[in-house]
Amino acid sequence: MADTPRRRARGPMAPVEKAKNFKGTIRKLIKYIGRYKIAVIIVMICAAISTVFSVIGPKILGNATSEIASGLMKKIQGTGSIDLNAIGLILLSVLLLYLISAGFMFVQGWLMTGITQKICYRMRRDISEKINRMPLKYFESRTYGEVLSRITNDIDTLGMGLNQSITQIITSICTVFGILVMMLTISPLMTLIAIIILPVSALLLSSIVKVSQKHFRAQQKHLGIINGIVEESYGGHLIIKAYNKESDTLDEFEKTNKLLYNSAWKSQFLSGMMMPLMMIVSNLGYAAVAISGGILAINGVIRIGDIQAFIQYVKTFTQPIQQISQVINQVQSMTAAAERVFEFLDEDEEIQTVENPADIKNIKGDVEFDHVSFGYDENKIIIHDFSAKIKSGQRIAIVGPTGAGKTTMVKLLMRFYDVNGGAIKIDGHNIKDFNRRELREAFGMVLQDTWLFNGTIMENIRYGRLDATDEEVISAIKAAHADRFIKTLPKGYNMVLNEDASNVSQGQKQLLTIARTILSDNPILILDEATSSVDTRTESRIQRAMNNLMKGRTSFIIAHRLSTIKDSDLILVMRDGDIIEQGTHDELLKKDGFYAELYNSQFEQ
Repeated sequence: MADTPRRRARGPMAPVEKAKNFKGTIRKLIKYIGRYKIAVIIVMICAAISTVFSVIGPKILGNATSEIASGLMKKIQGTGSIDLNAIGLILLSVLLLYLISAGFMFVQGWLMTGITQKICYRMRRDISEKINRMPLKYFESRTYGEVLSRITNDIDTLGMGLNQSITQIITSICTVFGILVMMLTISPLMTLIAIIILPVSALLLSSIVKVSQKHFRAQQKHLGIINGIVEESYGGHLIIKAYNKESDTLDEFEKTNKLLYNSAWKSQFLSGMMMPLMMIVSNLGYAAVAISGGILAINGVIRIGDIQAFIQYVKTFTQPIQQISQVINQVQSMTAAAERVFEFLDEDEEIQTVENPADIKNIKGDVEFDHVSFGYDENKIIIHDFSAKIKSGQRIAIVGPTGAGKTTMVKLLMRFYDVNGGAIKIDGHNIKDFNRRELREAFGMVLQDTWLFNGTIMENIRYGRLDATDEEVISAIKAAHADRFIKTLPKGYNMVLNEDASNVSQGQKQLLTIARTILSDNPILILDEATSSVDTRTESRIQRAMNNLMKGRTSFIIAHRLSTIKDSDLILVMRDGDIIEQGTHDELLKKDGFYAELYNSQFEQ
């Protein structure tokens, strides 16, 4: 099953992910956005003012209704008429209030959007910079999808949550208290009747949520399973057909699909019941308010316009309460996302610089392993006591069965991991005396898994040295024996490689990476299984290119095909993480040990 993160469907009452340390994460988030605190305070003030003006509006509008009703009564009694000027002034004042409210709402929305996008921009930048400072062991112990979700899903969730939750909470709280105050100024009795609706609604809502929660959990679970089945079936379609497993796959899909259908039907049905039940309760509340208001108006306690205003308030009274409950869920998701981001940002980092670093310039390429011991786990040492001296320009081959630890040596050389004991020296300097970035500038790498980006061939090769001229790039291409096939491609050097460079062959990709390494002109080379995935004819071309690449450079060659490393100056033979033999090809064959056994197994008649 692929490791990329999937967004699962979330129903209106689906369980919400919660942070492990809610208060601690909120404190971190407040500290992180501290530089924008003045802007956030202005946003909160604007949201409060906007709400206050919008809440006052219905009561003033009710005065217009009362004025019309009073004027009609006077006209019927023949004692006067409707005062249109007074009504006009009331309507203009209401319009002005709503315009002011909209203005403050626009300002707070504009400011909050800018703040959240700046925070998201800063978080993405911090994560990107953090990735470059983190040790390789972090990424080797986690999936790509897990790291990728920090920059994509988590920051998106955090941005949306921040943008909506702060202003929504302020607006909703101000609206609830503002409406409550305005309702009390109209009629305490009617206010009491209206408030009774709330516990009835809450009881109904909690009952539905309690029943539906388990079905939503089941829906999410089976949706994840069915997504995995589809993804695996698509990715392994060839294997499924080859083993005639179509019917088994369909049976498994059908079984999970039925479970998903049952849980989704129940959860969606219960979710759909919520709105009609809430409408019934709300309509009963309106009826109670209208009856009590009519009685009070007849008795002269309130005016007709007050009833209209009160019904408007009742209609909007439950909305901010529902919004607060939704925002609480959003804040929970936002905090959980922020917690994962901060966990990533708080991870241990590699020490990038040292005091008085050794100068990386004019490195010749002398390498010494001085009684090196190492283990990925300190309690399980795999390289016990390895020593070797390599002179500048020599070729060192590292061979052994799969899992022997060949790539481990490369990781130690480039300080992706630090040795547990002993030292690795370059030109007499311990590699720990160099700044990490400068140390890695001394190495050029050609790996089994080629990496090329979406761009022209010239751009991909110039990646090895960005200030290289076109002539230098072309010279590197020729040295890598790649110019012949490039000239046959559409647009030649300016042909655009697609995202995964699938519009050229594996061997051609390898030649391009060799050309890139030639251009970078590093004194020490690492060639990790560079020819293992190509045919024999292509291998010979790549071998010629690598011979050009290795001239005058200290080269470490990891290879399974022992025929490619016979001319090496030193061969290190590894097994079970340790170096068990070392010497030239002829010396190791004379020993008739593990290397001779490996070599003869590949070439026995």
